[in-house]
Amino acid sequence: MRRTDDRNRPNQARRSTEPVFTEPQRLHKVLAQCGYGSLRGLEELIIAGRITVNRQPAEVGQKVGPNDQVRINGELVRIRFAAPRVRVLLYHKPAGEIVSRSDPEGRPTVFDKLPRIGGAKWVAVGRLDFNSEGLLMFTTSGELANRLMHPRYEVEREYSVRVMGTLSPEQERKLLEGVELEDGVAKVLSLADGGGEGANHWYKLTLPEGRNKEVRRMFEAVGLMVSRLIRTRYGVVSMPPQLKRGQTQELEPDELGRLLKAVGMQSGDSRSESGAGTERKNTHDDHREGVETEIDGNRVGAPPLEDIEIDEVDGNRAPPPASTQAPRPAAHKRNFVPGAPNPGGRRGGRGGRGGRGGQGAPSGGRR
Repeated sequence: MRRTDDRNRPNQARRSTEPVFTEPQRLHKVLAQCGYGSLRGLEELIIAGRITVNRQPAEVGQKVGPNDQVRINGELVRIRFAAPRVRVLLYHKPAGEIVSRSDPEGRPTVFDKLPRIGGAKWVAVGRLDFNSEGLLMFTTSGELANRLMHPRYEVEREYSVRVMGTLSPEQERKLLEGVELEDGVAKVLSLADGGGEGANHWYKLTLPEGRNKEVRRMFEAVGLMVSRLIRTRYGVVSMPPQLKRGQTQELEPDELGRLLKAVGMQSGDSRSESGAGTERKNTHDDHREGVETEIDGNRVGAPPLEDIEIDEVDGNRAPPPASTQAPRPAAHKRNFVPGAPNPGGRRGGRGGRGGRGGQGAPSGGRR
């Protein structure tokens, strides 16, 4: 028998007491773990059209994430998602690899060397051209990648450059004060002589941004050609001396914390993700604070990236488009779900069979 206080209480979204989810999961699996029924029973509810995702009929096998609204019989189900752990991977890129997930020419790609991670993907922080080498960073956080790449944050990049010949004082002055390139003025923040023998000479320099082949074009603008380019530092992260070409190394927690602090983020912070252990309201329209931009086939959704050059690589998976399928007819077999309406409005005994009918049974009075 239902208690009076439960009957009079208005419908409220049920709260999950299960552990929070850290990545998108299949809908019926999520609801089963939250106690809304068995896997088979929930599949039948989905087929019956009684479960919706973002106000569209759900499909069997469909995955839901933190930005999806899930309803059972019109009642909102709150599912808790924790922000995925931010990870940063260092890779010593050799010359002869391209920073792209695929290449029409069939050249080797840096992504072939990276370890696989479930439920996420590695986002390249900037890029190095085919003939350049050195430190390349990858992360699972689109917000961190954006802060490291966007010109507004002026994150320093340090390079060791080998050129044919030596810089004159006038050429050094031009690099420090700025040289005109086809995409605007570019200048180095610092420039140091690295020595060398014969026709080759090394220089160490830092830049506040990462435009396409910027270092090579700057030296060409002052009359010298770069024969070798190695990135040795990105922001506060330097190339580990023990990291050999083609090898990867993940940042330790203390190193990661220092990097996040340097770009103004806290551990696990992400503008498009909630903190660990907090419940997310699954809103569909207001979860994105920035304009979503596509760069090199990846999407990023934090601050607008209108200033990022085409050579930057970034991305987060956008919410899937809303389904346009028509609602399916209700199935004959019904499963009990808390808050589900009772067809016909009847409750209790055998209405219309002589005995006392339940609510909604014919009363014999005026029709």
